[in-house]
Amino acid sequence: MSGLSDDEITAIREGTYESFAPSESALLRMADAMSDTPSNVSDELHAELAKYFSAEELMELAANAALENYRARFNRVFDVGSDHLYRKGLKFKPHRAA
Repeated sequence: MSGLSDDEITAIREGTYESFAPSESALLRMADAMSDTPSNVSDELHAELAKYFSAEELMELAANAALENYRARFNRVFDVGSDHLYRKGLKFKPHRAA
């Protein structure tokens, strides 16, 4: 979640997406819908996403969301916990290649 502020991370955790751009809000709602059981992206949400993203972009974004959902569910089987890489107030420093 690099590049997000603490407030944005809190908003995502709380499911309050009003402070995000409309395209980002729609994308976050898609990720939430894909994580539900059963997962279901409504026709209304798909139509909204199609305003901002091409079919090819949506396929790639959905594939990435599905992969992260898969990994999260897989980790539950083996009780894999967080690496605690996020800490409130910690500033992101991009890695620079030597």
